[in-house]
Amino acid sequence: MEFRHLRCFLALAEELHFGRAAARLAMTQPPLSLNIQQLEASVGAPLFVRNSRGVALTPAGQAFVPRARALLEAAGAAAREAREVAQGVSGQLRVGFAGTVLYRGLPQILRGFAQRHPRLKLVLREMSSSDQLIDLQHQRLEAGFVHTTRVPPGCSQVLVSRQAFVACVPAGHALARKRRLAPAALAGQPFVAISRAVSPDYHDRLLALCADHGFEPDVRFELRHWLSVVSVVAQGLGVSLVPAALQQAGLPGAAFVPLQGDSPPYETHCLWRDGDESAALAAFLDVVRSQRPVAPGH
Repeated sequence: MEFRHLRCFLALAEELHFGRAAARLAMTQPPLSLNIQQLEASVGAPLFVRNSRGVALTPAGQAFVPRARALLEAAGAAAREAREVAQGVSGQLRVGFAGTVLYRGLPQILRGFAQRHPRLKLVLREMSSSDQLIDLQHQRLEAGFVHTTRVPPGCSQVLVSRQAFVACVPAGHALARKRRLAPAALAGQPFVAISRAVSPDYHDRLLALCADHGFEPDVRFELRHWLSVVSVVAQGLGVSLVPAALQQAGLPGAAFVPLQGDSPPYETHCLWRDGDESAALAAFLDVVRSQRPVAPGH
């Protein structure tokens, strides 16, 4: 059974006249008759009664009409969906992101993408930068927003945002009243850090920043999420250095103080696999690139 058989069947079922059905299909009557015969042989039952008065559907033919229509409609829908996915009009993308991107960069990208491509679905997964790199390489993600400069082979990147680090201290701490403070002011305080396993780049950068200012932080907590870092500080259990965007989290009990001097910026990059030529990914990256990087400290 082929789709041409179904099209011939439906045309004859609606016209009940070989001549009109053949004209509608832009063919002659002999090939139309042959297609009907082949279909009936495939189905194993006569679908039409042919006599001197014309053509009529058999009970089997009447039962077959809605099924034939449904098959052709499903095939048409499948073809349209395939074309739209190929053109980047519909489909879905799996995108990973590290939590702090929710406060700097990602919301603007999501709004812009939804406006330009309402029929493309994004499946968002909050993951550490390390886990995103693994899933990108194993093709479990099409794109990821990471906080690392360690781009694996076979991946490309674009800078999404850049921001400064700030000191995060309990709101009742004496340092919370400072307008600015040197990182060395955190020496001797219980320190809350992002886990090296989750974000090796920034764990090492913050330790290096402390070393550059003459002290080794007394790390009491290593946590998987920056919001967890701020939450522990808000409970009065330590101090930390965190990305400036976390000031937008609105967690009570935590105060944020700008740092004196230069510090390494906290950067967010969008990564994707080289050679992924899907139209949906290209459309997503166009939106990502349209977002201008944010300058440090702003």
